[in-house]
Amino acid sequence: MGDTKNARDAKQERLDMLQASFQAVLGQEKLFAKIIEFFPYPIEVYTRDGTAVMVNRAMLAEFSLPGKDMVIGKYNIFKDPDISKLGLADLVKDVFRGKTITVTDIKAPLRSIRERYKLHDLDVDCMYQDATGFPIRDERGEVSHVAILLITRRVCKGKVSIVNAIEYFEKNWDKQYNLDAAAEAAGLSPYHFSRVFKSNVGITPYNYYRKLKVEHLLEKLRQTNMTVKEVFSACGLEYSGHSFRVFKKYVGVTPLKYREMTIKRKQGFR
Repeated sequence: MGDTKNARDAKQERLDMLQASFQAVLGQEKLFAKIIEFFPYPIEVYTRDGTAVMVNRAMLAEFSLPGKDMVIGKYNIFKDPDISKLGLADLVKDVFRGKTITVTDIKAPLRSIRERYKLHDLDVDCMYQDATGFPIRDERGEVSHVAILLITRRVCKGKVSIVNAIEYFEKNWDKQYNLDAAAEAAGLSPYHFSRVFKSNVGITPYNYYRKLKVEHLLEKLRQTNMTVKEVFSACGLEYSGHSFRVFKKYVGVTPLKYREMTIKRKQGFR
């Protein structure tokens, strides 16, 4: 647990340094653009109205985009329907209000990206990314721009069967785990499916399914319209000591403690 906390602290420190670096050179347009351009991870910068004004070469390479002119001045994050479909609309607004937010394991909307930019060279079946959005403030301390940094965690390439299985889990996360049904969605035998899935995704099918459960639990616990017991029921889980232990293993605290921490953080932003 201590190692996990240290890793989180180190990651936050790097983000704070990055944010400070961007803010320090914001008024120096050429230097600011140069830092963005050569940053090793995909990054986009938006004005207050959500319009993209900068996109670096790492972002172009990530999605096989032929040029910046396809994005700059044309893409608006507030008008992207996939942001709402992914449940990120409110979080994006929070970043533009001045908060730094990280969302993990987002499934990139590759179909929409292909259609929007008429891409034929994006030979990827699925892509999962972590996204960190942070405000860049001017000399008065007001948010003038927002930067969104992407880090790709895993890519499925040429493995349509595994993509089908992932989609099955995403649609059936609230139901009981069913290896046979997932394998059938992939068109593989259960034994072969388990091996191929872990080889491509990095974890077993069951651990992937359980991770989805926890992610949905976290999302519902951040809301306050249901009791903790009702949240577990809505996620198809027993309200039991075993479920609490699994939750704590993944998150580090109990469900009730997580909700209390979330409420305190929200109150702190008011």
